[in-house]
Amino acid sequence: MMYTDTRDSSVRVDFKTAALEGMNAKTGGLFVPAVYPALNADFLRASPAFTEIAFEGAKLFTGDEIADDALRAIVQDAYPFCAPLVMLDERSAVLELFHGPTCAFKDFGARFMARVMAHFNRGENAPLHILVATSGDTGSAVGSAFLNVPGIDVTILFPKGKISLLQEKQLSTFTGNVRSLRVDGTFDDCQKLVKTAFTDEQARSLLRLSSANSINISRLLPQSFYYISAALSVQNSGVMRNDAEITAVVPSGNFGNLTSGLIAQKMGAPLAGFIAATNANKTVPDWLASGKYEPRPSVQTLSNAMDVGAPSNFERMTAMYSFEEIKRVIKACWLSDQDTLAAIAQCRASHDYLLDPHGAVGYGAWQRYKNGHGFGVILETAHAAKFGETVQKACGEKPEMPERLSKVLALPDTAASMQNDYAVFREWLLDTLECGAEVAF
Repeated sequence: MMYTDTRDSSVRVDFKTAALEGMNAKTGGLFVPAVYPALNADFLRASPAFTEIAFEGAKLFTGDEIADDALRAIVQDAYPFCAPLVMLDERSAVLELFHGPTCAFKDFGARFMARVMAHFNRGENAPLHILVATSGDTGSAVGSAFLNVPGIDVTILFPKGKISLLQEKQLSTFTGNVRSLRVDGTFDDCQKLVKTAFTDEQARSLLRLSSANSINISRLLPQSFYYISAALSVQNSGVMRNDAEITAVVPSGNFGNLTSGLIAQKMGAPLAGFIAATNANKTVPDWLASGKYEPRPSVQTLSNAMDVGAPSNFERMTAMYSFEEIKRVIKACWLSDQDTLAAIAQCRASHDYLLDPHGAVGYGAWQRYKNGHGFGVILETAHAAKFGETVQKACGEKPEMPERLSKVLALPDTAASMQNDYAVFREWLLDTLECGAEVAF
């Protein structure tokens, strides 16, 4: 299986290279499959378990680079949890993606990616340094997935004062081979610092750098697995009319999750299309409405993990489809913070179900679009307890916190402060990450 580049279609690299390099340092482009293989139709009709979907799906994109027994072990170790589908009514269901260790959908991609990178990194003398920018949940999922993995260390950049208190606590309490930087800026600023490091030839000559955002294809691909599993579950449940089609409703910020859905559709998932649900950071909805793409500074909202004004995966979407094709497969809308609070309250009152603010943006979008769109699968991307104050403000009820989250609150803060200045960040990288040294735990 070969991968090309969103900015240079002549590029051809294998999966190992795409995973370990993260992005093409020469062009700044993102790696994408040169072709999109499909799962066997008979396999899909057999109602496979999630781990079987993950194994067969991963095999398509790794080819012969990982032996079957090693790949199966990676999948089994990555996914001791699954994504339950909870019915709301005869036209709607919630896909719960928060049953992993950090209570967010990013666990599905991060845990697979960490194990793949560890597999490929065996025998290397110099450590692999993972740089990741986060608008909320990515960093904690990546930190958790890579914690104590030999030969790999992780630096997480998050925007100061722009994520929930619990999210910040999850990010700022890592130790050992995982560290975090509290950046005086927005998520877009964090992402720019990371991307600039990847195109800094001198830094890359001294440090083995890779990414763990959805700019890394090895984190993006495994997120396609739960789309396939959910769509097959709905199709085989008997809840739909014979002529109904399934629409995935995707809370969207950096658009990695939606891009994973597009990949799942190409792999054979029975999905008719997607609704991209954003908050006030509505760069992509505006593009779909006008045809003019205008990235802009992000604004802070209640659904902070989606506060992205210049989504990285826009490049992948437009590499996969023309503008007209995207308009046929994706509908988009955005919700204000007041709309988000109203959606939380409405879902609680109508279905006795507590949504987090990101899932609420998806729920609100589905309420606007569901007439004429068959059956909707709303992706609930984080546990409501991670945003307990917002949920309580919306409906008067504070979600019960899972034990794995409450334990984090007692841990000491170990995050360092960082200016929004690449020269300062670069100096920190070269001073802090020992070139070629063993990673300390």
